[in-house]
Amino acid sequence: MFPSRIWREMPQRYRLEASTCKKCGKIFYPPRLICDKCGYRKFEKINLPEEGKLKTFTVIRTPASQFSDEAPYAIGIIRFSNGLQMMGQIVDCDLEKLKIGQAMRLEFRRVQTHDTHGVLSYAHKFVPKWY
Repeated sequence: MFPSRIWREMPQRYRLEASTCKKCGKIFYPPRLICDKCGYRKFEKINLPEEGKLKTFTVIRTPASQFSDEAPYAIGIIRFSNGLQMMGQIVDCDLEKLKIGQAMRLEFRRVQTHDTHGVLSYAHKFVPKWY
């Protein structure tokens, strides 16, 4: 990701902000200017929940070159209690023990460093909650 894009997306990424349409209640992450459900243009900022459940996942064994040092790793879709679904990397776990329906915690972590500019990129990742 380029530094200019990182700068534009900082508020929602760093504070994990989403928006909900004031007319129909649909939740968007990242926030949008126009609701794709009803066309309304007024939104309220909300914070993403910190926990959700694993809806589905896959294990990447042959990754893109910039992630080759992390392979194998899991990518999953997490469903939050408010209905929002988010995709992200699942970290700090034994890949063989991941299960659909498992509780997951949303965390904010470093993803990569931009080679040319030295800009650090951060994003959300998911960590299983082991009981």
